[in-house]
Amino acid sequence: MNEYLLLLEDDEALRHHLGRKLERHQYQVIYCATLSDARDAVKSNLMIDVAVLDQNVGSDNGLDLITPLLEKFPACRILILTGYGSIPAAVAATRRGARNYLTKPASLNDILHAISDDAATALPALPDAPPSLERLEWDHIQRVMEEHDGNISAAARTLGIHRRTLQRRLKKRPSASEYERDRS
Repeated sequence: MNEYLLLLEDDEALRHHLGRKLERHQYQVIYCATLSDARDAVKSNLMIDVAVLDQNVGSDNGLDLITPLLEKFPACRILILTGYGSIPAAVAATRRGARNYLTKPASLNDILHAISDDAATALPALPDAPPSLERLEWDHIQRVMEEHDGNISAAARTLGIHRRTLQRRLKKRPSASEYERDRS
């Protein structure tokens, strides 16, 4: 494979750890701690096949690197990796040209899948209407429950709500009509 991968991450430990794992998967990693370093790397490198960009890099925004990357390397596959994910930021990233958008903590497999050259991994078209709040809440609760292996007390602590409140919300699964609305 030996593709060149630009890794923009301001957290030194995460940058080093993730970079080492990506190197084991045959990527030639270009490490950048600041947006300025990343801009210099884009200017000085002859090839960048993949970019994994942290959205919040100090007081800078990693999204600002998408356009310069794609201008010089139009085939570059860009993944935005952030600890502060939101739907508007994901939409902004994809509109600028990012291929995928993941929230931290993301597993190595998720990252590798998101940056793979397989066309099937490209982001699906955005729906005409955003998901309902009930659906978003339900999906978030399910992710937290999965992270805690179904332990309601631990999930409730993570969510910052009382255990009984979580139990009540789990009983209120969004209706089929809400799921149908989200598909259109």
